[in-house]
Amino acid sequence: MVDTVGQVNLRKENVSSLVKGFAQAAYKLKQLCMIDSSSAWIESYFREGSSELIGGTGSTVRGIPRLAAFPYGEVNWTKVSSYIEKYGMEGVVSWEDENTNNIPALARTLLRIGNAVAYSVDVVIEASILANAGNSVAIAAGNEWDSATLANRDPIRDILYAIKECAIDNIDVLQNGYLVLSPLDYANLMMNTKVVNNPTFKGADVVANGVVGQICGLTIIVSNAVQVSGAYVVKGKEALTWKEAQPLTVVTIEDPGIKKTVRAFELGVCQVPMPNAICKITNTQKV
Repeated sequence: MVDTVGQVNLRKENVSSLVKGFAQAAYKLKQLCMIDSSSAWIESYFREGSSELIGGTGSTVRGIPRLAAFPYGEVNWTKVSSYIEKYGMEGVVSWEDENTNNIPALARTLLRIGNAVAYSVDVVIEASILANAGNSVAIAAGNEWDSATLANRDPIRDILYAIKECAIDNIDVLQNGYLVLSPLDYANLMMNTKVVNNPTFKGADVVANGVVGQICGLTIIVSNAVQVSGAYVVKGKEALTWKEAQPLTVVTIEDPGIKKTVRAFELGVCQVPMPNAICKITNTQKV
């Protein structure tokens, strides 16, 4: 069917594109994930144990006597299953509000719907990072990033230790690695002269999707979905997978002369196949 200017099909496509555009700009943590399509309601994967094989009780890897049997080592895997979840939001704008309101009601509704879906997904991804982080660096009391003693604030050291913890597990977070912060931790980070004067620090030329700069070889992402008093170093596209049964979809339901309903939704679940590619930095703020 050929459409002319002003016909319903063209207006619907314009509205749908706007919502998707707003949502894509609002996703901050989803960019950490490898996106993998799914056609199942339950998604399972096997997570390999991270402990080094030691040969069992009384039988070590080192110092095997002549003619002695070799110690036995066995790799273990844990099956992890998760259910696909639906995320969505819809808004209704009356015909009168769309055409005569002093406030751009339709544009504001589109923006808030896109933000709501993106934020909800990011909150779940952050919860998965927090629950499954395989490494951690604890900042001692008095050395927090907002410590009353300026000399004790050393976020560069803490970030480097987090990078080191991942490296011990043979995970190079300097390749596509991220430092994920709450807005408050980002403020404390940027107020530290050790950071802003560090040769590795670089502000983003254009702030987009929460990316605000780089430090110690890591891309800095700031998101309200991140809990306060904690930061994460994450290996992008490897630590996390977003199993996507339905990508972000937008439909416009128009009731001419009465209202316009805009509905956005997606189906997916966050998985953490590589927990040791995440290091949580704890106690970044005074409690």
